[in-house]
Amino acid sequence: MPVEIEMRARFSPYAHDRLVGRLRRDGEDLGPDDKRIHFYVLPDRLLKVTENASTGTAKISLKNNRIGRGPAFAETEFAIAPADVDTAVRLLDALGFAGARHEAFTRRHNFRLDGVEIAVKWSEAWGHHAEFEVLLDDDAPEAARAAAVERITRVAAGLGVELMTEAELAEFTAAFEAREQERKESERWPAGT
Repeated sequence: MPVEIEMRARFSPYAHDRLVGRLRRDGEDLGPDDKRIHFYVLPDRLLKVTENASTGTAKISLKNNRIGRGPAFAETEFAIAPADVDTAVRLLDALGFAGARHEAFTRRHNFRLDGVEIAVKWSEAWGHHAEFEVLLDDDAPEAARAAAVERITRVAAGLGVELMTEAELAEFTAAFEAREQERKESERWPAGT
């Protein structure tokens, strides 16, 4: 199971445009990567059913960590047919995960710079943001993980991007989950009932 070292940043539309321009000039353009995601926020991990609108592919993935609990994410994933996305969601819902499900559409464009993959994104929950990632073998030693964090930090700083701390990520995701829970409760129990 590969390990992703991921770090994130949020920024303004102006900073988004500046970052994309810089990556187009100095990085490798990997192309658009828009996705419809059904994600299940579990106590200690993240389960996702993803339909990639840009490539016409789909997958189910399990990340053995949650945002805000460190940058290392061991991930297991397997491809499914795009036509099976809704069936996969129904199956996971029926297995008892429905209450943990959130949905999102993410516009994204991928780049690579100095060995770091950078997904520049927009979603309703996150606004303009980016994910900086280095993929390591599952048995990568702690020194390799630390070096990946250093590389990501250096690349982000060189691009003028301030990465979010783990505390900021944890606070942001907790606030998102609370808003989603309130939204689900209001749909379940509309005002006046």
